[in-house]
Amino acid sequence: MYIILVYDCGEKRVNKMLKLCRKYLNWIQNSVFEGEITEVKLKELKLKAKQIMEEEVDSLIIFSSRDEKWLDKEIIGRERSSIDNFL
Repeated sequence: MYIILVYDCGEKRVNKMLKLCRKYLNWIQNSVFEGEITEVKLKELKLKAKQIMEEEVDSLIIFSSRDEKWLDKEIIGRERSSIDNFL
């Protein structure tokens, strides 16, 4: 499945969440990630994120689609990290 993940965490937890999400997805902008992920890996990511978060003040939003081709993506300005030039 293809997902876009967005998080908003307190200052003390931002770096931990960034490091966690980078293990599973491609970082595209501050607090925004995208990529293909299995259901098992997504469950694992959610469990680990909940351990970092304070659910009363932090948020994690996940948009999912069966495939990236079902989403139109337009980039205006500089793209933080291009993911189409892997070796």
